[in-house]
Amino acid sequence: MKLTALVTTTLLALSSAAFAADEVNVSNGLTLTGNPLGLHGFDPVSMFRSDAPMIGDAGFTSAHDGVDYYFATAEAQAAFDADPAALLPQFGGFCAFGVYVGKKLDGDVRYADIVDGKLYLFVNQSIFEKYLEDKQTVIDGAFEKWPGIMATPVGDL
Repeated sequence: MKLTALVTTTLLALSSAAFAADEVNVSNGLTLTGNPLGLHGFDPVSMFRSDAPMIGDAGFTSAHDGVDYYFATAEAQAAFDADPAALLPQFGGFCAFGVYVGKKLDGDVRYADIVDGKLYLFVNQSIFEKYLEDKQTVIDGAFEKWPGIMATPVGDL
């Protein structure tokens, strides 16, 4: 009976990691809780509330959908815990322009935009500048593409 519980727990943990790896842009490796790390360890709340993204502290960790997020302060962690969906980047933290063209590219917090209260990340300065030429077309197109690629592994796109 204990072996069955162990196997079930292990399979659930592995399936959560696989889910996260497909639908959320996560860092390689696992955190101390066994989950992958989102936003490369940056505090998602800081994207909305400070002049520059802040690196999080593992001492302030919250999990959402099998992914751990680090926060710079307990207050930021509490804000996230109250409404994670409002503070997480769109498209699982993948580059919004990449999603627009049917790819899953890394999202970099240095190249970010908040539109209508939603956070969008981009892979680099040149892609960010391309996005700025026609934001709404890119955002609308990315939302159209996302359901078709959301669960597709990065290497298959």
